[in-house]
Order: sequence, then C-alpha cells, then structure tokens
Amino acid sequence: MTNGPAGGQASGRFWLAGELWQLGAVQFGDFSLGRTVRHSPVYVNPKLIIARPSVLARIAILIDDELRMAMAMRNRPLEPYDLLAGVPIGGLHIATALALQVRTPLLYARPGVLQDEERPHIEGIYRPGQTALLVDDLATGGGSLVDTAARLRRAGLHVRDAVVLIDREQGARRRLESIGIRLHAMLTMEMLLTYLHSSGRVTDEDFRTAMHYIEREGEARSEFD
Repeated sequence: MTNGPAGGQASGRFWLAGELWQLGAVQFGDFSLGRTVRHSPVYVNPKLIIARPSVLARIAILIDDELRMAMAMRNRPLEPYDLLAGVPIGGLHIATALALQVRTPLLYARPGVLQDEERPHIEGIYRPGQTALLVDDLATGGGSLVDTAARLRRAGLHVRDAVVLIDREQGARRRLESIGIRLHAMLTMEMLLTYLHSSGRVTDEDFRTAMHYIEREGEARSEFD
C-alpha cells in the first residue's frame, strides 16, 4: 500500500477514483479548509461515500485486501493489529465497514473532548499492550491522526500504522513518520487527479492547476509538521 498501484491493486484504486468522481466528491474551485489547506484548486470530500452502502462495503474489501498483502510482504510494511481505531468524524464510517469486513473490534477517541491526562476518553473495549490500526478518510496535515494516536498511546495501546482513503500529500506522511507511524493510502491526490484526467473526466486546465498546487504546496510545506 505504500508503493504505487500494480495489477489488481491498480484496478481497485482506479475504481475508487471513479466512484468518488461519480458521487461529486471531487470539485474544482478555490477552497480553504482549516490551517492546512489554503486556496486549494481542488476539494475532495470522501464522506459522500456513505450515500452508497455498496460502495462503502467494497471499499472495506479493497482495504482488507491491501492490508493482507502488506502484512504478507517480506519486509512487512504493516504490523499485525488487534483493533481498528476510527478517527472522528470522517474515519468512523470507513472503520466501521472495515471492522465488519475483517471481524476486528473497533474503538474511537471521543470527539470534542478536551485533552485529559488521566482519561483518554476512548469508546470500545481494549487492553493496554494491544495494537491499534488508525483508519481515516483523508490525510492532509495529519493533525487528527496525530491527536488520535496520542490518546490511544496514553491508554497503553501501540499505534504503528494508519490507513486512509486519500493522502493529499500536504505533510501528513512526514508528520506521522516523526512519531513512529507509517501512513498507507489507497490513493494519493496526484494518483487521483492523474486517473481522472487520463479518463477524460477532468479538463486539462483544472488538471494543470491542481498538479501545480500539489507540487508547490505538497510535502514541501512544513509549517504544520
């Protein structure tokens, strides 16, 4: 999952890109979201997949296949896990679908709770020493993933990997690596845009503008790392 798509993996990722487009989850314009995304020419909203349960179910199958393949590799870029940890809010529906697919217990850190050194405010059943796999829909600067990982670790859980549908390539990977977490993405923003452009869904102008933004504002940005 950490490498480019090949064979069946590629077809699954391209299917995902096409479904996101059909759902209207990929838009072009001028978007500023939070601290990390400023004047982006492209906006991706993976939360729209909840409108199609069949799509959500197939996404869970694709992620399961990718996780199994990663754990079977000789260098094992993904550690075995005991629990799935959905990152509120966008990661919860994906984590729930994946939990049903892989029959693995689910937990999540309650959103909107202030930092509490004594209580991590985690919903679910777990034991200190277990390993949790973070699950989210979108990674931008990595803030939500880092915050969730910190709360899980305070509860005595190990967190070494995170899986997301889309990596916007705006610092999340490097930020997570700095705290010992590997990021695995079904799609990067570049991969998503390249497929949509090559299949005739995105105009040349929108593609060039978006790719220029990625090159200019992508992983080179470090002020939020």
